[in-house]
This record gives sequence, structure tokens and C-alpha cells, in this order.
Amino acid sequence: MTRSFVLAALAFATALAAAPRDAAAPATYTIDGTHSSVEFSVRHMMVSNVKGSFQKVTGSAVYDANNLAASKLEATIDVNTINTNEPKRDAHLKSPDFFDTAKYPSMTFQSTRFVKSGDGLKVTGNLTIHGVTKPVTFTVETTPEVKDAYGKLRLGASATTTINRKDFGLTWNKMLEAGGVAVSDEVKLALDIAFVKN
Repeated sequence: MTRSFVLAALAFATALAAAPRDAAAPATYTIDGTHSSVEFSVRHMMVSNVKGSFQKVTGSAVYDANNLAASKLEATIDVNTINTNEPKRDAHLKSPDFFDTAKYPSMTFQSTRFVKSGDGLKVTGNLTIHGVTKPVTFTVETTPEVKDAYGKLRLGASATTTINRKDFGLTWNKMLEAGGVAVSDEVKLALDIAFVKN
């Protein structure tokens, strides 16, 4: 009986040793800024939507599709890289009237929760703009992981949300003669982020 017990224990230990240990481990990724974009859209003069982008985003993510509680995301955007295809407008947006980039050169996002939502995700976290931090939830769609030409594994994510710029202290505006304001309070954000697996 003792010999049978020892043999069974050895067989169990061997099975454990042979089992893959990292199959369910969360994967760590780095944002590939060269293939990522951060865009925004805001109503101008109550007529058209002005679109712009930030040209530099960095950060990292830990993602486990089978255990979303273990997932997290951190991203930093260089506000000085704002581009609306109009240099004078970009300079105004960098001024103390808006982002005040001399004092607040970056905006950041740190996730606090990942949850499944239909075929995608809802990612909630703390968004900091202009020195003010507020909770924001992004609707996220992810792509399957693929291997690139260099053998690196990549994952993509598209995220959208809408914020009120006044919540972050961006309050500048101008009244129009015909009524209304020059810049709407509502700002739509759209991110397309490429991740490279570490």
C-alpha cells in the first residue's frame, strides 16, 4: 500500500512538472507609438466638427482575457504634440486658455477595471488632463494576437469615449453674435492602439 501511494505521488508530481505553467499567465505589452493614434473631435462654431490628434503616446498593458481582474493599462500622451492642421489654433490650444502645456505637458490614463461587454470590453480608469483627474470609461474592441514579420506578437485595441472638457478645467469659450458658443463642451476621443508583447 505504501509503495502504491509513493508511485501515485510521483506520477502526480511528474504531471505537474510537465504541465505548462504560463498558459494562463497575464501577458505584458508595450504601446507601439509609431502605429498608434489618439484623436479627438469637438464641435466648432455650432456648425462643424474640428478633429485633431496627439502625435505621441507611450505606455504599457497587462492583459488576461480569461481573468480581466488581472488586466491593467497605463498610457501617457504628450500634449505638446497636438495637431489640428492649423498652427495658430494648435498654439492657442497649448496656451493657458486651454491645455497650458508649459505647466501640464502630459495627460495620463490609469485603468482601474476591465469588464466584458458584448464582444468587447469596458475599461474604466482615471484620466488626468490639465492637472485634473476624473473617472472615465472607454468602450474597447480588441483584435486577435498576430505575429509580425519580425516574429513579434502584436495586439490591437480601438477605444472610444466622450468627455466634458469643463470637467477638466478647460473652460475657455467665446459667445457668438448669432447665439451659441465657439467651442462645444463635449469632446469625443478615439484611440487606436497597437501593442507589442514583451
